[in-house]
Amino acid sequence: MTTVVLSPFDVVGFPEGGGHFWVYMQYALGLRRLGCEVYWLEQVRRRADPDRDARALATFRERMERFGMGRRVLLYTLDGGGSAPIEFLGVSRAEAEGVLRRADLVLNFHYAIDPRMLACARRTALVDIDPGLTQIWMSTGQLRVPPHDAYFTIGETVGTPAARFPDCGVPWVHIRPPVCLEFWPYTHDPRSEAFTTVAGWWSGKWLKLVEHGKEVCHDNNKRVAFLEYLALPGMTSQPLELALHLAAGDGEDRRLLERHCWRVRDARDVANGPERYQAYIQGSRGEWSCAKPFFVKLQNAWVSDRTACYLASGKPAVVQHTGPSAYLPNGEGLFRFTTLEEAAAALDAVNADYERHCRAARDIAATYFDAQQVLPKILNETLA
Repeated sequence: MTTVVLSPFDVVGFPEGGGHFWVYMQYALGLRRLGCEVYWLEQVRRRADPDRDARALATFRERMERFGMGRRVLLYTLDGGGSAPIEFLGVSRAEAEGVLRRADLVLNFHYAIDPRMLACARRTALVDIDPGLTQIWMSTGQLRVPPHDAYFTIGETVGTPAARFPDCGVPWVHIRPPVCLEFWPYTHDPRSEAFTTVAGWWSGKWLKLVEHGKEVCHDNNKRVAFLEYLALPGMTSQPLELALHLAAGDGEDRRLLERHCWRVRDARDVANGPERYQAYIQGSRGEWSCAKPFFVKLQNAWVSDRTACYLASGKPAVVQHTGPSAYLPNGEGLFRFTTLEEAAAALDAVNADYERHCRAARDIAATYFDAQQVLPKILNETLA
């Protein structure tokens, strides 16, 4: 049996992020379905509030038990930085190192992982889920990625002549965001009313670039992208709802959205765990969403793992265009817009033949994002 150690990033510390949890669980469940023995390896960062940390850790362990991985978790801390001793939580050092030594593959999403966590495995692979941004961070020294045996990316243009960013001398292998179709069944309900999405309002942070010899900070937050489409509800009869991770100081932004007829929900209320996140998506009529500004600027043909979940559930998706794609369809089940007018027209087109677009959405997921097709490529590239 192939042993794969999955190394996600900051799931324990973000318990309210149901979608963030699913990003990595799709890989874990898909690999298990392929017959792999899967372990979850994650660095735990202690915050200033020990009580919050304890609650977050307890929540994480409960969720892993529900997904049948309670005994396959290797958590560790590096409280003193990169040179500090590695302390494992809940398992002995000998047990954890035993798993890492017999691992056929460490599949790593933690770009700046401590190299010591990779040293024992037979093979290691990095998975880039921030295409373009990862390569910019690497090329400017903002991110130091230890060597891996293989490098995967969900960005279509990464490492190609069409890329608007460097490849960092790495032979990138292209994959698509996987979705486990059996865990995301078709859930057609014509009574579903709103097109929705789940997003962080400040999820993109700031991006540092050197331009003309000077360091320049660019706003890469979802807030910027959504506000460009502020007028959309007035251009369509389709109800639109945003489930956002808003901060305490974002009240004025929320009022601005609501004045323009957006429905706004707190993501912590409707999507604060894997089950509630899934229920929110499956109770939606479809997805409408923007991308982070730099995914549009870099034209990397990025598509969200969240969108793959909507599509698998039979929910048509109307999402912002992030560059020409060699495989993504446009106009049936999935629409990719570049303007307000295109977004409004796409919503109206979906509603004109809703059931057809629902079936097409599921077909897109099954054709392009099925974990049983995506994940064998990772195993074949790394272990053959």
